[in-house]
Amino acid sequence: MGISVGSGSGGAMAEMNVVPLIDILLVLLIIFMVITPTTPKGLDALVPQPPPPDAQPNQDLLNKTVVVQVNKDGLKINEETTTWETIGGRLEEIFKTRAEKIAFVKGDDDVKFAEVARAIDIMRTSGIDKVGLMTAKVQAGQ
Repeated sequence: MGISVGSGSGGAMAEMNVVPLIDILLVLLIIFMVITPTTPKGLDALVPQPPPPDAQPNQDLLNKTVVVQVNKDGLKINEETTTWETIGGRLEEIFKTRAEKIAFVKGDDDVKFAEVARAIDIMRTSGIDKVGLMTAKVQAGQ
């Protein structure tokens, strides 16, 4: 606080000096900006892109694509029925000779997310580098 003595009969008048307060606030602002992470990091999602409507399906690409379907009835790998116990070994067998280890998981509406997460976890432990999510809209080409 500073005191200014003015001329007049008002006596002493007190004024607050805000310059040190602004300096402290600017230093704190810079400290918090440095400490705060720039962006939160989440899981990377890989979503297959639909082909153009006029394009013919690429048979080589269809043979390379692996889709794990989690249904209320069980599991399927590219329309091949499997169980929770054998899915890991089957995926390791499929991907042991492939350079690109990319697969997609598709869950039905009736299935709990915990089962889809369990399938993703098994896929990651089987050596698949990237696991994409396949939704009904993506499959329909929208």
